Amino acid sequence: MVNLVAVQMTSAPDVEANLRFVDEQLAALDTSEPTLVVLPECFASFGTRDRALLDLAEPRYSGTIGQAMQAMAKQYGVYLVSGTFPLQGDSEDKFTASCLLVGPDGNIIDEYQKIHLFDVAVNDNTGSYKESTYTQPGNRVVVCDTPLGRIGLAVCYDVRFTGLFDAMGDIDILVLPAAFTRFTGDAHWHTLVRARAIEKQCFVVAANQTGDHANQRQTFGHSVIYSGWGESLAELPVATGTVSASVDISSRNELKQNMPVAQHNQFRSDFVK
Repeated sequence: MVNLVAVQMTSAPDVEANLRFVDEQLAALDTSEPTLVVLPECFASFGTRDRALLDLAEPRYSGTIGQAMQAMAKQYGVYLVSGTFPLQGDSEDKFTASCLLVGPDGNIIDEYQKIHLFDVAVNDNTGSYKESTYTQPGNRVVVCDTPLGRIGLAVCYDVRFTGLFDAMGDIDILVLPAAFTRFTGDAHWHTLVRARAIEKQCFVVAANQTGDHANQRQTFGHSVIYSGWGESLAELPVATGTVSASVDISSRNELKQNMPVAQHNQFRSDFVK
């Protein structure tokens, strides 16, 4: 059995306060089973100007946030998905929205950089979003083989682009850190996340931001864990905290045998990194 955990946050601009919150949530977990914990997008600093995130961008894995992720994973003996936080990009005016998968030994297994950037107009109190102003998009599909199973990494807006998930091939667990807006979340969050679970016949751990943030941005919450059949195994509507489900990863085998969707797919890609 594997314990899947999503952490739901109302992250503030204060990095130290957000790291304390994560530490408190991890300290309260039952980790008697192998445990995978997923943090939301922008978990370490949110509700501020995008320019402030550029100023916060760290060198790879040697900054305050990166080292805290490695230390917490090791201290609590969990696989930790770092949501996203800014790492220095290829130029001084861009950062990468980076999501780390850290093992229980504190070592970084891999880094996914958000590929699809949220440059959209939304009918909410923010109105217009343009992540590409300061964010350098990623260009690599990331799937990690671990003792828990094969884990695919994606972030928030990525969930709308099915080609990314086709490129992952067979995965046991999809992790999706997010900061879905309240407006788009109410319309599409459950539909999109559940669809990815069904089409990939895998478990999905979707960790979202929630509530009203310092810059008046509103996020949807409803962090959720789905089975490969599309069943909601656990959900946290709007409060901050954790939601978890203990699952048998091998249960996917019967599902794939009974309904071999991947084998039947006449449009599958052979491109998997």
